Amino acid sequence: MRTQVAIIGSGPAGLLLGQLLTNAGIDNIILDRVSKDYILGRVRAGVLEEGMVDMLDRAGAGERMHREGLPHDGFSLAFDGRDHRIDLFGLTGRRVMVYGQTELTHDLMDKREASGGSSVYEATNVTPHDFDGAGPYVTYEKDGVTHRIDCDFIAGCDGYHGVSRKSVPESALKSYERIYPFGWLGILAEVPPVCHELIYANHPRGFALCSMRSHTRSRYYIQCALDEKIEDWSDDRFYDELRRRLPAEHAESMVTGPSFEKSIAPLRSFVAEPMRFGKLFLVGDAAHIVPPTGAKGLNLAASDVYYLFDGLLGYYADKSSAGIDAYSERALKRVWRAVRFSWSMTTMLHRFPDTGEFGQKIQEAELDYLVSSKAASTALAENYVGLPY
Repeated sequence: MRTQVAIIGSGPAGLLLGQLLTNAGIDNIILDRVSKDYILGRVRAGVLEEGMVDMLDRAGAGERMHREGLPHDGFSLAFDGRDHRIDLFGLTGRRVMVYGQTELTHDLMDKREASGGSSVYEATNVTPHDFDGAGPYVTYEKDGVTHRIDCDFIAGCDGYHGVSRKSVPESALKSYERIYPFGWLGILAEVPPVCHELIYANHPRGFALCSMRSHTRSRYYIQCALDEKIEDWSDDRFYDELRRRLPAEHAESMVTGPSFEKSIAPLRSFVAEPMRFGKLFLVGDAAHIVPPTGAKGLNLAASDVYYLFDGLLGYYADKSSAGIDAYSERALKRVWRAVRFSWSMTTMLHRFPDTGEFGQKIQEAELDYLVSSKAASTALAENYVGLPY
């Protein structure tokens, strides 16, 4: 087979890039090692920056998001037993959209199918070849048969554990990593959210987050030790602990119900540089991971797609390689700003086991300054709604 761009990975990054290319008349094929149903069963993020909303609209896949998504003009920082609202729209003129990653993935898959885009699911042993030369290609196996796709470029949108980054020689990569000494225990439940906006709570017992996926589906998290076991946490125990970390008004009004998903996620910051190796480009989680505190993981994947699509469009439409040559530098500049913001939010809101009472006092002082200074609140709001591409 022959295509212009081979895309490895059918998550939001790969699907978004594929749809933008298809709309522009640039031929592409998406490969994924798992099934379509498996991808749609993954529970992921749900807070979208305006930049990502615009990208979905540009792809022609934003109709249901605008109909069913929840625009949010602010969020709450809870500490000292009280709520302190950050007025995102009032401070920046912009807002975020709450819309589950599973839903937008479904929308992008439907759009791809309707527009005739080619996707191969359950493709095993997907491998990029010769991306440092003039003739890159990708091989994969399907139903016991080995296939080869010759292409101009390869987009690695296959996540942190994918084959794309692993195919790059170690000597060509420089990685930066920070492992945090705690995790997030999270649940999904078909119950109305405790508040119409997100609540980020700093409490002596640890961090908590009250989020949602819809008016009837809530996503709740609490900070926990890395050695905690899911089976030790009944729903009742989780809700009891969550209530302890929230202001009384929210703890008393919370509606509880059985969870249908429960997991413990470790937190890390990770960046691999550069993000281009000849004809291979790393996109999204294949190149960087951020702790979910700042809601930046999915949104960073969208900005990577923006820069890569811009470069590929220039290459095919204008015969210019300037955009693809600048891809890594442009993407990484925004990546590191989001990594910094995610790190700062994580540091400000979680309890670290080794900082003691001094660290707690510093957190309290930082939070107090943040909510009492318009300049500090504006800086937080600008980063939260998303820096410009």
